[in-house]
Amino acid sequence: MSDTLRDQLLGLGFKPVPKPERKPEPRRDGRPQGKQGAAKTHAGKPGHAAKAGQQDKPRPQGKPGQGRPQQGPRKPRSQEDIDLAKAYAIRAQKEKDERIEAERQKQEEARLRREARAKLDELIKDKGLNDPNADIARHFPYGGKIKRIYVNADQLKALNAGELGVLQQNGRYLLVTAAVLAEAEQVFAASVALKVDPNAPVQDDPYADPAYQVPDDLVW
Repeated sequence: MSDTLRDQLLGLGFKPVPKPERKPEPRRDGRPQGKQGAAKTHAGKPGHAAKAGQQDKPRPQGKPGQGRPQQGPRKPRSQEDIDLAKAYAIRAQKEKDERIEAERQKQEEARLRREARAKLDELIKDKGLNDPNADIARHFPYGGKIKRIYVNADQLKALNAGELGVLQQNGRYLLVTAAVLAEAEQVFAASVALKVDPNAPVQDDPYADPAYQVPDDLVW
């Protein structure tokens, strides 16, 4: 039908035939298309549901260790560092060996002292000449302090002449002959408390004079 005839018919009161309404084709997943489907699935502006769905999805987890600064390969030690480490190790071992040796020597010295004291005790057994009635104090230096032993007049002369001597035994001072003193010195020299040289000047031993007075404030 031409436009002229269509205009004439419209002018006579004829209305145009309405076009058939197109029905939306169903989606493969069964949900309706168009505005009604969008309204049923999610209320709000278009695209909001998609954004909300993206926010609800869990974020992918990275591999362990991701996000941390990775360390590069370790720098190899220089020859100077290696030599220094060796020097420290040698020094530490040397100090350890020295401590072990010092402890060994200390124990050995203690053992020798015990054996020497035992021999000394056997040597001077029943050879002490101490007089229980002696009343003359003979002073002498020993161990950094002033010690004394009581003797009688004859023993004092013999002691000052070098014919007698004094030994220290377990905190006691024994008067012995010069011969016993010499033997004891060979066994344990530290036990000799007083050995007088008769050829030494008198002033070298001021304690030889029995008139010598020891100060009252002297610490024994």
